[in-house]
Amino acid sequence: MAAVSPQKMSDERMLEATGRVRADWHALLDAAGARDWAHPRIARWLVEEHGIDGWWAQGVTVGFEQAIGRRLPGQRADGTFEASVTKTLGAAREAVLDQVIAILVEQLGEPASLSPDSLYSTARWKIADETVVAAISEPKPGKTLVALTRSRILDGETLDAAKSELRGILGRLGPSGGG
Repeated sequence: MAAVSPQKMSDERMLEATGRVRADWHALLDAAGARDWAHPRIARWLVEEHGIDGWWAQGVTVGFEQAIGRRLPGQRADGTFEASVTKTLGAAREAVLDQVIAILVEQLGEPASLSPDSLYSTARWKIADETVVAAISEPKPGKTLVALTRSRILDGETLDAAKSELRGILGRLGPSGGG
């Protein structure tokens, strides 16, 4: 699962989940010397020393790295960028998966890998050095979540265009999963 986007997580939600607000975590990390630590060490320290759930530790770590200027929004620890969009539909997971794959095959060709039967059904495409992943899950009966992610983008200037392209693909899915 991707880390929480620091821009989208409220201090109230972070306090509820971790026991501290963003500024408090950043001050604590700064005092501990985390400006000189690599991403995995920061996240591990938050989990081991402060008992934060791993998912939240990733979000706090990314937010801290952005706050100290080490990482731009959408940038991953390896320096590449990632764009993601989601949409929830009132349709069966299998039907949505078939529709998403059909749309992406039109644009990208056949997927490099397909895992339709796992908890999170996925299809993955390799385009040059980038990857496009469609992940489909059913968070509750009658609701299917589609997440499209384009990763390993080398140029952060193209993030808005990448997100727009992914939103266009999701826009082709109707409320019941049909196009």
